[in-house]
Amino acid sequence: MSAAVRHFTYCRLSRWRKWHSQSLKVPSRSLSSGDHAELDEAHHTEDQETSENQPYDVLYPGHISTSFFQKSLLAFGSGIACLLNPARDDMICALGETTGPPALKYMQRKMLADPVGRQILEDKPLISTDTIDVPYLGSLPEGTFGKEYWHFLDKNGFSPDARRPVNFVDDTELMYVMLRYRQCHDLMHTLLGMPPNMLGEVAVKWFEAIQTGLPMCVTAALFGPVRLGPKHRQKYTNTYLPWAIRSAYNSKFLMNVYFERHWEQDLDELRKELNVEPAPIPLIKTGKNTVTK
Repeated sequence: MSAAVRHFTYCRLSRWRKWHSQSLKVPSRSLSSGDHAELDEAHHTEDQETSENQPYDVLYPGHISTSFFQKSLLAFGSGIACLLNPARDDMICALGETTGPPALKYMQRKMLADPVGRQILEDKPLISTDTIDVPYLGSLPEGTFGKEYWHFLDKNGFSPDARRPVNFVDDTELMYVMLRYRQCHDLMHTLLGMPPNMLGEVAVKWFEAIQTGLPMCVTAALFGPVRLGPKHRQKYTNTYLPWAIRSAYNSKFLMNVYFERHWEQDLDELRKELNVEPAPIPLIKTGKNTVTK
């Protein structure tokens, strides 16, 4: 339920309660036009007071206003939940939003310093099935960025609509930076050639941590390898970790890439253009039985 709907319902319920309590005390009588005017004025004043005192705001749809103390509790609790169950995307999002503002400001500065980044911040494009023609991506030639992204979605049963909205960032511009990062995550998997299994996620999180500085990414990059098996931990240490760090430092800042304008471009060509080094030994199967070429 949106903040606006909650506010409307709260106002109506408060008004009804006040009317109901008064009706129990005041004998029923017909109202004159003057009485109606007084009631309307009282209702208007009550709505204004309720609007000032209600806990939700309309900074942007879905925004939940929280104090520094509340954000600290959310960050601590969501951090513990993420370590216990990395599949809790709601907790991952809460951790990212409550700890992210300094990194989001850094990302925003880098975007404002780049012509394409500035254009993205101005246009505020969204990645969803309302803005992207997924069947069209599936019709593109093999080897194009759009077709490879379509393969990634189709193979793993993903949808561009699956990314959660932002709730706890108290700035509309920084909210969009967080949303853009979140919606581009699968595109980074595609660009880097990494599947969404534990090994692939840890490698991508190292890349994102270095590029964005988001504490959530740093935490996942540092603690994620604990959940890897001995064989995968060895591959991670010897191959994928050095590659992710090297590629993150050498490549263009990917938040400044207008991905939606590159669907038809050859993926290898796009990687060269962005100086992105693909995985040295691509993973060709996801899950516990991940193997390499």
